[in-house]
Amino acid sequence: MKVVKIGGNVVDNEPMLRQFCRDFAALEGPKVLVHGGGVMASGIQQALGQKPIKIEGRRVTDEETLKVVTMVYAGWCGKHIAALLQKEGCNAISLAGCDASVIKASKRAPRTLSDGVTVVDYGFVGDVKASSVNVELVEGLVNMGIVPVFCAINHDGEGNLLNTNADTIASSVAAALGAELIYCFEKKGVLMDKDDDSSVIPSITPADFERLSADGIIADGMLPKIENSFKAIKEGARNVVIKHAEDLLNDNGTLLSI
Repeated sequence: MKVVKIGGNVVDNEPMLRQFCRDFAALEGPKVLVHGGGVMASGIQQALGQKPIKIEGRRVTDEETLKVVTMVYAGWCGKHIAALLQKEGCNAISLAGCDASVIKASKRAPRTLSDGVTVVDYGFVGDVKASSVNVELVEGLVNMGIVPVFCAINHDGEGNLLNTNADTIASSVAAALGAELIYCFEKKGVLMDKDDDSSVIPSITPADFERLSADGIIADGMLPKIENSFKAIKEGARNVVIKHAEDLLNDNGTLLSI
């Protein structure tokens, strides 16, 4: 089983997205797709006069922001990706966590940031873990030849939608399924120099991550991606690779191991 996560910068780039969907459809074996869409969501927020707010790589989600991200992630992005996959002969179904209660979340309590002082209320943001995933349902769909396509919108079982980091969704699903986790985005992997695509770090251990984040080499949105990668491995994922969306079918990228 493979769980592939595709990032928002690719989702918002139509030629790249179409090529990715062709490659994903060609990927052999049972598979699950998790997608972002944050670039598009931020653009629509700005068009509506809202100011996107991210803290330590995670979006602060008030009530109006929740409406926007739900429309973007669970609406256009998920259905557009499913349609592209259907075109390539991949029988995909686009799901939010509330659909058949496939993924539940718990609302995040106010959190102290990495500075140890600042406390942030992220609003309608959910946290998930491997036990949040309805494994029987996911495996049932896969066994029927249906490829689940998950967005970052989940629910708490009490009638509330929650916005969850898509990397967290991917790591939780991979851990629950004991799957290989592949993060695809617009870079060749984790880079020593964010402006040099040839500076791919071939492998990272937890000790490497601590050093690289302290030095500011790994920062912003890459922080939760790496954190979720190691969490996924500890909780049951077979391994984690971070790579360019164009490299889905080859062995390039950064391997994370413990």
